[in-house]
Amino acid sequence: MYELFEHTADLGLRVRAADLDTLFAEAAACLFSAVVEDVGTVEPRTSVTVELAGTDREFLLFDWLRDLLLKSDEDHMVFGRFEVRVRDDGLTGTAWGEPFDAARHMLAHEVKAITYHELKVVRDGDGWLAEVIVDI
Repeated sequence: MYELFEHTADLGLRVRAADLDTLFAEAAACLFSAVVEDVGTVEPRTSVTVELAGTDREFLLFDWLRDLLLKSDEDHMVFGRFEVRVRDDGLTGTAWGEPFDAARHMLAHEVKAITYHELKVVRDGDGWLAEVIVDI
């Protein structure tokens, strides 16, 4: 489950999941639901794999989302499906999507950057909670 929330001139992403792998995948889905009005219009035509090293979960989440946003911007891609495996020493994530098509992909927000402001990845009862503020 994920949701967007207003945060001054920025936008907040709040994600809850039972495990870290799902949390990171849902965070990416939440990010692209902020970019594309209907992420269901994005077809999984091509994949991009991201390998990250690190032990800090907050920094891993930041780097994962930042890398996806950069790949989206550089390659004019939108993503709609994600798989992530979080390890003690990093993560491997795959995003599936396609080139941006203005006829099918209505843009919701221009996400300029992922921020460290109020970034968190914490245990929440039996699951996990992540919050990320993005600059729009």
